[in-house]
Amino acid sequence: MMQHSTRVTTTSRPKRGKPILVSVLAILGVTMLVAGVFLWVFHGSGSPAGTGGSIASPAPSPTFTSKVDANGNGVDDYTDIMRGARKDAEAMPAYDTGYYQGGYPPSDRGACTDVVWRAFANAGYDLKAMVDADIAARPQAYSRVISKPDPNIDFRRTGVLDVFFATYGVNLGTDIHGDDWEQGDIVVFEHNRHIGVVSDRRDRQGMPLIIHNMGQKQRENDYFAFRKHMAVTGHYRFDVSHIPPSVVKPWSGPLPR
Repeated sequence: MMQHSTRVTTTSRPKRGKPILVSVLAILGVTMLVAGVFLWVFHGSGSPAGTGGSIASPAPSPTFTSKVDANGNGVDDYTDIMRGARKDAEAMPAYDTGYYQGGYPPSDRGACTDVVWRAFANAGYDLKAMVDADIAARPQAYSRVISKPDPNIDFRRTGVLDVFFATYGVNLGTDIHGDDWEQGDIVVFEHNRHIGVVSDRRDRQGMPLIIHNMGQKQRENDYFAFRKHMAVTGHYRFDVSHIPPSVVKPWSGPLPR
């Protein structure tokens, strides 16, 4: 009886072991396949619109600088503008498009346009004063985007900034796969919906990262690589030599935090 019992046990082990081994290998294969798909979706094809976005090993793009250093701090305008935008991104102000007397929202609040004026303040320019002066001098140029000038909000309207930069900035291509995207450039989406500043970093595919605020957790991201993103309708490079002296206004207050 003992011998019979031993033989039965010995011959039955391989029969149970093979299905178990096959099952384990199948589970491992499925796990590896799922992991591969996950990595491709979130690192190879960009993140869904409206989320933070994945920065795939960002690396600085070739140095691109301006010949102008408006605030005399030893840093050129384009680098200062980009760094100012990054400061706002790192500060993570709560998303707020509200109306404020005097125009400026609190330092811990802001929207996409606040990234831009804070970036320009970091370079020594008072973008609000410049926009207000241009609207006063050329109201007809802004009639499409504002019905009545209001200094408390005009500089925080994407459509107004689009008109301003289209007039005084260098107009560049809107092809997101083009090679003329550089740090400090201004990018406008769908004319009056959204605006941001181009970073000095690029993702693995060479796409420039965008510094912007739409309430997302990651304010400097590879937005161009998102499967869904707003269309680019404006791409401008600020050059103070294009602006009449009567419009140029230096920043005189404390720098935004």
